[in-house]
Amino acid sequence: MALRGTLTILREERPEDLQFLVDLRNDLETQAWSQTLPPDYTLGMYAKRLDNREFSYKRDEGRFIIVERESGDLIGSVVYSGLDPRWDVSIGIMVAKKYWGGGYAVDALETLLKFLFEELGVRVVRLWTHSGNPRAIGSAEKLGFKLSYRQRESIFKNGQLFDNVGMDMLREEYYARHPELADHLPPLA
Repeated sequence: MALRGTLTILREERPEDLQFLVDLRNDLETQAWSQTLPPDYTLGMYAKRLDNREFSYKRDEGRFIIVERESGDLIGSVVYSGLDPRWDVSIGIMVAKKYWGGGYAVDALETLLKFLFEELGVRVVRLWTHSGNPRAIGSAEKLGFKLSYRQRESIFKNGQLFDNVGMDMLREEYYARHPELADHLPPLA
């Protein structure tokens, strides 16, 4: 099932996407995680990850390829993980540098958020980045995420110390930003 945004389409990962994912993951700028991981991901590692998925109605993660709607070009990857059904989930995104600043990350995340709140019924969506990644923090704030956690000077990246930054969005905050959508889940007592 593809999820359709204004600028992007989020679709399942396919074998032909694996080299694109390896290249994204091995680029120290596009991985932009809280901790720099060695750029040693291989095609075999990604193929194994794809092949090891098993059918389950209780999946706690989802991985999507971000495709530009107009051209069909691959833009990046967006994931959710650690799903605690009807409670919370964490998200992450990698976007190829060529597409930075074009609104694609915000559109892809907005599309994923709608799926998580509307279809999976989560109450809290979380993300992690670091204080040296103003692009990620700005995109998250634009979407309505709020700072929920800061661990000072805990990330060493590119020879510098940064704060580990956690941000989240509550269900009621999402629906307040989207009055065109109705929240069909009862509030917590």
